Amino acid sequence: MKPYELTIAQAMEKMATGELTAVELTESCLGRIEEVDKKLRAFIRIDSEGALNQALRADKKRSEGRGGSLCGIPLSVKDLLCTKNLKTTCGSKVLENYIPPYDATVVEKIKKEDGVILGKVAMDEFAMGSTSETCVFGIPQNPYRKGHIAGGSSGGSAVSVASLECLGSLGSDTGGSVRQPASLCGVVGMKPTYGRVSRYGLTAFASSLDQVGPLSRDVTDCAILMNVVSGYDGKDSTSVQKSTPDFTLSLKKGLDGIRVGIPDEYFDRGLDQEVEQVVQNGIEVLREGGAEIVTISLPHTEYCVAVYYIIASSEASSNLARYDGALYGYRDLQADSLIDMYKQTRSKGFGAEVKRRILIGTYALSSGYYDAYYKKASQVRTLILGDYKEAFEKCDILVSPVTPTPAWRIGEKSADPLAMYLSDILTISANLAGIPGMSVPGGFTRDGLPVGIQLQGNHFREEKLIQTAFHLEQEINLGKVELDI
Repeated sequence: MKPYELTIAQAMEKMATGELTAVELTESCLGRIEEVDKKLRAFIRIDSEGALNQALRADKKRSEGRGGSLCGIPLSVKDLLCTKNLKTTCGSKVLENYIPPYDATVVEKIKKEDGVILGKVAMDEFAMGSTSETCVFGIPQNPYRKGHIAGGSSGGSAVSVASLECLGSLGSDTGGSVRQPASLCGVVGMKPTYGRVSRYGLTAFASSLDQVGPLSRDVTDCAILMNVVSGYDGKDSTSVQKSTPDFTLSLKKGLDGIRVGIPDEYFDRGLDQEVEQVVQNGIEVLREGGAEIVTISLPHTEYCVAVYYIIASSEASSNLARYDGALYGYRDLQADSLIDMYKQTRSKGFGAEVKRRILIGTYALSSGYYDAYYKKASQVRTLILGDYKEAFEKCDILVSPVTPTPAWRIGEKSADPLAMYLSDILTISANLAGIPGMSVPGGFTRDGLPVGIQLQGNHFREEKLIQTAFHLEQEINLGKVELDI
């Protein structure tokens, strides 16, 4: 087994015994990137020199007996998390030359535990999209089927993990942007409870929905990464002062006493038959493992897409107002006046999807329409949260598909934004309610495309998700499906 094929837990064990060094592991991952990334385009930029220097420091610390919990582990970072002295572009021309003067809190935590950051990975522009096709620096390809989407907006994160270019990644989830690409690329992805992980240094798309989360090769690695990135941060006003459990203690088989809820609305018409079969197989595995299966209802699910795109677009229009060419980022130098500079900078700097959402959000917040759209959407959001509260009185976790279909061909839905938006119909409600969600690999279609199983839990109950996901992982025999590289 080559070093880049190891999981985080396996690599940590080998480095602890002296069988492997951080430099050897990092060089192996950089070699893998060199070998496959021209085809897959997961990385926007690679920091080889910086990564090797971090690996050298990690080896030195380990030799002195003071290495952190990620000592020498090579990771990738989504390109909207600020990285000091390393470009953070959000997949957009507007920030193509922006170099942050500070690290996001989660990046700071990775470095404090001596993790190695290989570089920044592709994403939909400002995280707006479900396929990573709006990234101006190249579209990441699904490693199981080139020419198919990787998912979005954390597509580069999912591809970098699935293609063995790194051992784990940090992404962000605003409406399913960690879980959806994790499902489509056959890796584990978690969206923590809103407030569990600091958002400081995360470039905002929709502030009440965004949440940083890990992507990994297995559930054990997810728990390890969650231990590192979780916790209160005084620099983030939305961070919750709540103690962080040791998530690795939830890695145990057996589900006696756990009640699993199956939402009727998530198995409605439009669900691909192969996707449904994978999820039903997973439910049967949970039943056989001792879980009690109950049917529940989330009656306001049909309104989730409308509510999400009003709230998300409204918050995006506010957050992206700062990109006007005056303070930082791209500026159109051909403008004849200040107003023209604003107009032309934003017209040339933003892509079509970002402009679309800014226009929708500005309209929804405008005088005379605020009550009809944003206020009403916020009221329905409260009803959606109420649905979950009632559901969690009857069960501990919910199990459902992550996406209605497997990965589709790049460009297939580009001309139909509504069809693209509907691909997130099964994930966005967790963001509206602020609850944790997770995607764990469940199987493959006949064509060899990955299908994930979604787990959702009550606020700050990530341990239940990890326990259930670990059981599924141990009991479902996925076999080996070759990557299309």
